[in-house]
Amino acid sequence: MQDFRKPWKIRIARALNALLKDAGLSGTVEPDQVIAELPPRPELGDLGFPMFAYAKTLRKAPPQIAALLVSALAADGAEGGGEAGGSFSAEGPYVNVRLDRGALAGKLLSAILRKDGPDFGFGRPGTLAGSRIMVEFSSPNTNKPLHLGHLRNDALGESVSRILAACGAELRKVCIINDRGIHICKSMLAYQEQGEGKTPESEGLKGDRFVGDWYVRFSRDLKEEAEALAKEKGLDKKEAEARAPIMGRVQEMLRKWEAGDGETVSLWKKMNLWAMEGMKQTYARTGISFDQYYFESKTYLLGKDEILKGLERGVFYREEDGSVQIDLSAEKLDKKVLLRRDGTSIYITQDIGTAIYRHRDWPFDRLVYVAGSEQQYHFKALFAILGKLGFEWAKNLYHLSYGMVNLPEGRMKSREGTVVDADDLIDRLRDMAREEIREKEREEEVGDPGAVAEKIALGALHYFLLQVSPIKDMIFDPKESLSFNGNTGPYLQYMGARISALLRKALVRGEAPGDGDYDPALLAGDAEWELLKSLAAYPEAVAAAAAGMDPSLLTAYLYELSKCFSRFYQDCPVLNAENPGLVKARLALSRAVLRVLKDALELVCIPFLEAM
Repeated sequence: MQDFRKPWKIRIARALNALLKDAGLSGTVEPDQVIAELPPRPELGDLGFPMFAYAKTLRKAPPQIAALLVSALAADGAEGGGEAGGSFSAEGPYVNVRLDRGALAGKLLSAILRKDGPDFGFGRPGTLAGSRIMVEFSSPNTNKPLHLGHLRNDALGESVSRILAACGAELRKVCIINDRGIHICKSMLAYQEQGEGKTPESEGLKGDRFVGDWYVRFSRDLKEEAEALAKEKGLDKKEAEARAPIMGRVQEMLRKWEAGDGETVSLWKKMNLWAMEGMKQTYARTGISFDQYYFESKTYLLGKDEILKGLERGVFYREEDGSVQIDLSAEKLDKKVLLRRDGTSIYITQDIGTAIYRHRDWPFDRLVYVAGSEQQYHFKALFAILGKLGFEWAKNLYHLSYGMVNLPEGRMKSREGTVVDADDLIDRLRDMAREEIREKEREEEVGDPGAVAEKIALGALHYFLLQVSPIKDMIFDPKESLSFNGNTGPYLQYMGARISALLRKALVRGEAPGDGDYDPALLAGDAEWELLKSLAAYPEAVAAAAAGMDPSLLTAYLYELSKCFSRFYQDCPVLNAENPGLVKARLALSRAVLRVLKDALELVCIPFLEAM
């Protein structure tokens, strides 16, 4: 719709400024200030411009202004019309415009269909051209496989990255791998003491799943020891866990790792390799990719020197216990420890060093952290500290916060083994989709039912995870996500397959139009016009999703476009239209819808299907 409005906004602004000048009044109306609305009834026109906002300035009633404006537009004539073709009239306090639908249809379809291949062009507003944006997302631990929470993070990070790139940004996708610390040593200790030389291959498991099972084993053993100790000594749960012998052994393992003990480091490397190989398989399966991996084991000490430099400059202070802290009360945050009293780093120290290293490595204009809403305080403190250290780019750091995601069964807990493994969930969705294909007897039509079921599963998953605003908590319902009706990924995939089948049939019949081999002036009906307006809104939807870093704005657009095509398909026969010219014009319109649909699906990580 934006392309339709802009020329008329310019023309309306010019006419309003002429009225102001004739009345001897100061002030200027800019085109972006002009409000354009959709009339409630088609017979009123295609655009409506309300005059209420100018009543006070012009000291006239809105209907009078509308009548004067129509006269000014008429005086402006064809010379001032330019791209703002069409007719206009005053309807009470509104100036209503009837656009030249055929001319606009021609321009729009030409813009969408002019070039084949991946370099689409249309829908690329260029609002971020020249900017360098780094996006950090996923951030897994190497003691367990990716789970449902990671799937939301990954879908959000990947989709936002694609949308920002579509708006012209130079993108760099990065992932920090949390591969050190006490939680990593827990799975290592359990394997060292009970693994008996087993491997992922010997157990027939993906590497990350194999490692994750040992983390669950450690948690189970800790629980048993703590319960026995609590009963024997009369301790509460927290104290009993802290004093359990297994915790002493895992802390000793961490000490050995930090001291560079050869045997411990060798075990750490082996188990981290298993975990990483497994996670990369899941990334490949879900269409997630990164330009660079960072590892906590290599970055956790990076911030220490910066903290000590800041201490010398008085940015930080040393407490009586020897710890280095900062007082962020002026920023409505608390005091924050940056170095422990023994001089060791903590998590935020690592993040400070990593951010500085990244900017030196790849100077960005903006760094976006995709992380759960429970980390809001952490990122506020991180950004404030980097600013106080004098890094100008700190003001361009952004926390893309998202809410918790669970299944209807309830909240997930890693240490109890109740986390929903990402691969298990996708397998479940794939099997459900495979059964749907079998029940509908579509196996022959889709070609490879297993591959199609996998793509339907990913479409269902990613659409469901992205269709709500990121900040909202959500319940992922596998059955609901797989519905082929309503606001779901499979519905959008089905719409793409339906249009593809229509175009294939036209090709067989020799009726598929070539480039420019159709008359867009024939696309003047209301259903066709609504579909054209929906197509024209695509660049605006992409720009809005980029500005808000919110893919749900694009999923909403996709759903509306699909519903709009469905209404058009019902109201306007395509292959059976009353004359060959109309057949070709409607096929061209359908091809344009397919191009926009495929492009938008790519931006929200939904696989396109030629047949379902």
